[in-house]
Amino acid sequence: MSGFFQQLDTSVLTDALRNIIPAILCIPLHELSHGFVALKLGDRTAKNAGRLTMNPLKHVDIFGLICMAVFRFGWAKPVPVDMRNFRNPKRGMALTALAGPVSNVLFCLVLLFLFGLLAPFLGSGSVGTFFLDLISTTAVLSISLAVFNVIPVPPLDGSKVLFSLLGDRAYKFILRYERYGMILLIVLLTSGVLSGPMNRAVSFLLDRFSFLIDAGYRLGLLLKY
Repeated sequence: MSGFFQQLDTSVLTDALRNIIPAILCIPLHELSHGFVALKLGDRTAKNAGRLTMNPLKHVDIFGLICMAVFRFGWAKPVPVDMRNFRNPKRGMALTALAGPVSNVLFCLVLLFLFGLLAPFLGSGSVGTFFLDLISTTAVLSISLAVFNVIPVPPLDGSKVLFSLLGDRAYKFILRYERYGMILLIVLLTSGVLSGPMNRAVSFLLDRFSFLIDAGYRLGLLLKY
């Protein structure tokens, strides 16, 4: 039996964890943020549906998860929101939609600083390298989710922000055909049209935020020595 375990390729397990753990952190945070802001603005729909939780099983959309695994961009099960409960429905919907991407950006910033902070302590050894890789992978996925979700195509968050800027008649007209946005989104993903622009946007933001890694690293060195 011991020989069997010795022959197992541990890289398969570590690679799986490196892909799964970031998803079960970033996706629930994104959806929880939608529900939390909606609650603060007067809508309890998400709370009543049990969506104010970090439990990934409450948020995962199977097809969106598959797209995330294949294309590195995907989505979760939409948080239920009843905009009639907002004092200003269109404004409330826009703020609720923005909460998801904003939370992912903030999470990415924290992770980049944490990566730099822990690098002096975990920079050597396979375990330390694994945890640093896990932090960096989670940071990249988090900012990728933010970038992807601000695309103004239904059902993504960017469409809800854009629609809130329209007049009432145009807003109701577009909502009527919102369901067809998913078809357009799938076409854009499978055709590869989004891959280049999305990757460039993610790289641009990570480059701009890289100062947080440096700041964390300097603090880590001070704490270590």
